[in-house]
Amino acid sequence: MTQKIAIAFLHGAGTPDENFAEEMIRKIKEGFSNKLGIEKAEEELVVEAVFWSAVFEKEEKALLKRLQQNTDLDYTRLRRFVVEFLADAVAYQPTKQGKQNYDLVNSFLAESIRKLKEKAGPNAPLCMVSHSLGSVVASNYFYDLQFERGNIGPRTNSIASNTPIEQAETLALFYTMGSPLALWAMRFPDFGVPIHVPSPGIRTIYPNVKGEWVNFYDKDDVLAFPLKGLNKKYQTTVTADIVVRAGGWLTGWTPLSHSKYNTDSEVIKPIVEGLVRTWKQVNGIN
Repeated sequence: MTQKIAIAFLHGAGTPDENFAEEMIRKIKEGFSNKLGIEKAEEELVVEAVFWSAVFEKEEKALLKRLQQNTDLDYTRLRRFVVEFLADAVAYQPTKQGKQNYDLVNSFLAESIRKLKEKAGPNAPLCMVSHSLGSVVASNYFYDLQFERGNIGPRTNSIASNTPIEQAETLALFYTMGSPLALWAMRFPDFGVPIHVPSPGIRTIYPNVKGEWVNFYDKDDVLAFPLKGLNKKYQTTVTADIVVRAGGWLTGWTPLSHSKYNTDSEVIKPIVEGLVRTWKQVNGIN
């Protein structure tokens, strides 16, 4: 019996459709199946889409409605995107009154990883595919597990059991798309410490797994930044910053490219290659 790979997909800021990852999942599974070339290869990938913005959906709609009352604002679509991004980003931060939203959002990820454990096993190698603010959520979640367990909220703590996958010990692959993580790094001296990718704990379970952290960004996406140049630790930890043209000719040269990474072939192909390589390393296949 082979060991399946668990994949969690995290969307970015704003409130996308609940099926936000459907097309990307289809493309990744199709590419994985074609490249691996074994029968029912797509069944070797177990996936969960983390719809974390449900935490803010109601309040976000109310905020936008109030901001648009008795006004005639220009750039309505772009302004809505900016408001949604900033609202989610601010609301997600821990507060002195407690870590309510921070804990609620992280608990969505904890619940998804718990489901992945049930379907792929407690030792399943974990792959995170995250977009925009979702990359910050993922980074914070794993940072707390690796460095600051005191930051883990009670709701999140109650969901995650003491299995390798739920304790981030099997984190093998981290893909960030259109990530503003560099801006969050400003909160820390010398721009902080990145999470370990792969997790050090995976070596005891799968010693052959190399792992990778690949950061995709479009040069026209004003919210996305390369990460390797932040400091020496990021330079070592982040495998590659890859420039892509997200969105094609219509939106690829505009800030709207920020929402187009999930179906871009320049993004899908390296992710598929990383999954195939990791599956072979986990299952001892050359």
